[in-house]
Amino acid sequence: MSLVIVFIGKNGAVMAGDMREITFEGEKDDREKLEKELYSGAIVSDEELGKKAEVLGVKITVRDDKNKIEGREGVLVGEVSSVEGGVVRKRRLYAVAGNYAIAELKDSEVTLTAQGKGSNFIAFGNDFTKQVANKCFKDNWTKKSNFQDAVKILMLCMETAAEATASVSKQYMLVQTASNVDVLKVVEKDRKD
Repeated sequence: MSLVIVFIGKNGAVMAGDMREITFEGEKDDREKLEKELYSGAIVSDEELGKKAEVLGVKITVRDDKNKIEGREGVLVGEVSSVEGGVVRKRRLYAVAGNYAIAELKDSEVTLTAQGKGSNFIAFGNDFTKQVANKCFKDNWTKKSNFQDAVKILMLCMETAAEATASVSKQYMLVQTASNVDVLKVVEKDRKD
C-alpha cells in the first residue's frame, strides 16, 4: 500500500503518487506483524524497516520505481494495491477538472464504487498515510488557495508522508490536467481491456 493523492478543482486536476513497492516473504504471522507496524506509522525510516524485518525473519524487497499514476486521454489515473491472504486488491482513482470516479479491481473485473463532481481532495493509501495527507492538505489549504497552491500542497503532502513513514518513497510523480472529459469513458475502456 502506498500513497496516491489528488486535488480536483473546477479548472483542473493534479495527482501525486509515490513510487514505493514493498514485497514481504516469510511466515504469515511475522509478515502481518511487520506490515501492521509499517502501515500504522510505527516504522519511520528504511533502516528501521530493514532491522525490524531482520528481527522478525521476514525477507523484504523494496523498489522505488513503480509508477502508480498516469495521464490517459486527458484523465488522471492513479492506482494502489494491497495483498491480503494472497488476494490482490486494487483501487483506482480517475480525475479531471470538476469530476472523479473510483473503481475497485478484482482479478480483471473493474467495478465503479464512487463518482463525484466539484472540488475535492482524495487520498488513497493506508490509514496512516491518508491521515498525514489529509492533515497536511487541511492545514495548508485556505479559502484563498488556487490551483497552483493545490499543486504545491500536494508536493508538500508527499514529502511530509515520506518523512513520516517508510511505506512511502521520497521520490514521487506528479501529473495534472485541465481536461474535463467524461472520466467514465476511461473507466468503461478499462472494463473492456
